[in-house]
Amino acid sequence: MLLQLGSTTPSSSLMLVAHASLETKLVLFVTVVFSLAGWFIIALKWWQFRRLRSQADRFFVELERTTRLKDAYHAVLKLPQSPYNRLFREGLNFYSELRPGTLRDVDVPNGVGLTGTQLEALKMVLGKEVAAERDLMGHYIPWLATIGSVSPLLGLLGTVLGVMDAFIGIASKGSGNIAAVAPGVAEALITTVGGLAAAIPAVIAYNLFVNRLNLFTGELEGFANELIGSMAREGLL
Repeated sequence: MLLQLGSTTPSSSLMLVAHASLETKLVLFVTVVFSLAGWFIIALKWWQFRRLRSQADRFFVELERTTRLKDAYHAVLKLPQSPYNRLFREGLNFYSELRPGTLRDVDVPNGVGLTGTQLEALKMVLGKEVAAERDLMGHYIPWLATIGSVSPLLGLLGTVLGVMDAFIGIASKGSGNIAAVAPGVAEALITTVGGLAAAIPAVIAYNLFVNRLNLFTGELEGFANELIGSMAREGLL
């Protein structure tokens, strides 16, 4: 039941929640769960993207110390796993399968270049790895969009149920003055506030992380193209 007519007038939001109806408390509980899940995902993705930036800096610094792909390949093997080093190794490992021993030889043999079909296969392998790394980094980001879109609707549902109960209580008591209406309407609006509080950070974080994910994907695609260019420059293609 809502606040009964004639009961103590609530003086704070906490009092409204404490005296709220069961359905209002249930809606608030779900929005709190959504909010906690949203903040957990925000913290997780922020940490992952920060670690990714550190891995990228270390990878490219190590790459710049070498002048040939063969030397870079052996240097990258010593680095911790990262999307960049996985893409690099995937490309060179595939090339090594097509031309066994090339990465271990000091000089590139004549006629070691790839055919057109093999080159297209190499591009497909690199593209598949880029897509896999994008999907891996994109885990849980869609949940932020879900939280951002569902939470306000859930809050609105709680508000509608609360207003319905308020008017039912008013009709049963036969009183329609502002003192009788205000507490019930205020209680009903609490769920809207809860829904918005859960949705706003989730929507902001979703847009930021999607933008970072797009930048990350573009960087990987650029590196894949640069890797093919380096192979061509060194006569491997």
